[in-house]
Amino acid sequence: MNSEITRQGGCLCKAVRFSVIGAPVLLTMCYCHFCQRATGSSHLVEPIWREPSFSIISGSPRSFDTVSRGSGKRVTIYFCAECGTKTHQIMERFSGIVGVYGGSLDDPGIASDAKEVWHIFIDDAARGTVIPPNVPTWRQHRIDAAGRPIEPTFFSEMRIIT
Repeated sequence: MNSEITRQGGCLCKAVRFSVIGAPVLLTMCYCHFCQRATGSSHLVEPIWREPSFSIISGSPRSFDTVSRGSGKRVTIYFCAECGTKTHQIMERFSGIVGVYGGSLDDPGIASDAKEVWHIFIDDAARGTVIPPNVPTWRQHRIDAAGRPIEPTFFSEMRIIT
């Protein structure tokens, strides 16, 4: 894929629109309770771009600040004031990146263009969640509170959370 291709996304009512340049640097599949509640689903599909590759092209999203239970740091969620669609978030702990709510992309399939995929917080995954084989997984976050990386676990076969 051409790394300079610009793609777009936005909210349901089209009041907020954004663009991203290139492929996401990472795709996070997060199963934590926060992401379950934020998405109203079993997990968050979160392609991540560096801040210079993300821009709001129309509208003015509102924001909601909360604190991550894992790090104690601020997470700011952006959403449309008209229809409520969440579009993206920034995390104090990881400055310089923007996590996009995957379903808000016009072509959600571009999330799979990321070179790395992380499945995090699988201990919190809802019953029935399928974890594919041979992908890096972490029981909680992949980085501890001090910022040190945690070694991933790989399952040789598909795992269904029970």
